[in-house]
Amino acid sequence: MDEAPLPPPGLLRRLIAMVYDTLLVIPLIMAVTAVILGIQHLLGEVADDLLPPVVVQSIAIFCCIGFFSVFWLKSGQTLGMQAWRLKLVPMAGNELSFGRAVTRCGGALLSAACFGLGYLWCLVDRRRRCWHDYLSGTELVLLPKSSRNKTPKTSTPAE
Repeated sequence: MDEAPLPPPGLLRRLIAMVYDTLLVIPLIMAVTAVILGIQHLLGEVADDLLPPVVVQSIAIFCCIGFFSVFWLKSGQTLGMQAWRLKLVPMAGNELSFGRAVTRCGGALLSAACFGLGYLWCLVDRRRRCWHDYLSGTELVLLPKSSRNKTPKTSTPAE
């Protein structure tokens, strides 16, 4: 018995999950930056208590790649994706790897940098895939609603 393939998510669901994940990645970037500033201060190399912009940008890039790659390789879902029932799966014939995760992160940046056209592409693509889906050989699927929330309520006897 073949199971029907899971449907792709719509653009709005993708974007809302991205907002959730952004609210998690920003504090991660801030924490890593604070740790590096603390180490710099302990080493006595603090000239003006600021990190060069290129260092902060590099921290942000590595935190984003690390955050998404760890979650995708572990379960195929970030916390935002879990909340919106999205899952990253490899396209047929591929397997999920660190290289594909990094390529997906870079492709998502490219999709956004082109005035969001890479994301809007899912509105015209017949399989609802974005540019970074094609570039990385991965795709998002919409998971079915969980049946655990549908447990019948039991009433307690009145005393």
